[in-house]
Amino acid sequence: MQEEQVNKVDRNKVYFLVIVIAALLGINAYLYFKNKQQSNRYVTVSTEKDRLNLEVEKIEAELDKINSLNVTLSGKLQQEQKLARDKIAELKLSLQKGKLTQGDLDEAQDQIKELKEFVKNYNDQISRLEKENSYLKNERDSLKTSANSFSEKAENLEKENENLNAKVKVGAALKSSNVTVAAYKVKSSGKNILVTRASTANKLTINFDIISNPLAEKNYHKIYLRVFDPAGNLIANENNTFVADGQQMQYSSVIEISYNDDETAYKIDWTNPKEFIKGKYALILYADGFVMGKTQIELR
Repeated sequence: MQEEQVNKVDRNKVYFLVIVIAALLGINAYLYFKNKQQSNRYVTVSTEKDRLNLEVEKIEAELDKINSLNVTLSGKLQQEQKLARDKIAELKLSLQKGKLTQGDLDEAQDQIKELKEFVKNYNDQISRLEKENSYLKNERDSLKTSANSFSEKAENLEKENENLNAKVKVGAALKSSNVTVAAYKVKSSGKNILVTRASTANKLTINFDIISNPLAEKNYHKIYLRVFDPAGNLIANENNTFVADGQQMQYSSVIEISYNDDETAYKIDWTNPKEFIKGKYALILYADGFVMGKTQIELR
């Protein structure tokens, strides 16, 4: 009887130990699975954070790509981009934290979705703006080409008009014929004596006719004379100037005639302010800005 009680006590101890061991095994299993779950969750959170970081970098790169386009942004677009970049900076700072809850990651994910939508709309606006700029540039270039073409045509017409006007001026200028020259000695009495020697001459008289020209203006015209001595020096007062052949020149003498296209004969008397020297003198007549006629005389 006593042995049975002892055996019963031993069995109770064994059952108790079995229960304790089972409980310990259960606790260990629970802790193991809990730790494993937490570890898996940490890995999941860390992976999600890396993925979100990558998404933010992609969004920022997309904005940089848009900015590389040669498009002038309006104030509104510039403000929208600034807000987006501020949000990106906040997200980057948030994702750099050591620990993030799933709620933090979910909030970051929502913000990234908003940023993606913004960048898409922003990109669409920039694309439309770029197309509009391209269209306006083409229109501007087309207008510029047309303007250059019109300007070139205008310049050509102006040159043609200038050439035509120059031809008209040349055609309308008086031309002389039968130009002759003689040397005279003027006596104290005023009488002119024809001479051929340089030592006795003190005046030249140039006679000329004017060729009939229906284009010439029937009005008063100035006739300029330039006299060159045998050495080729112009004999003229430096203050006496006129314009011919597009340049300013000095003249030896000038007269004014009334041209009526009536075959009138004309003459110019020129007194040499210096002494005549032996040799050949050249005389050139100008009218209306062009050479009218030429002649020469040789004095012995």
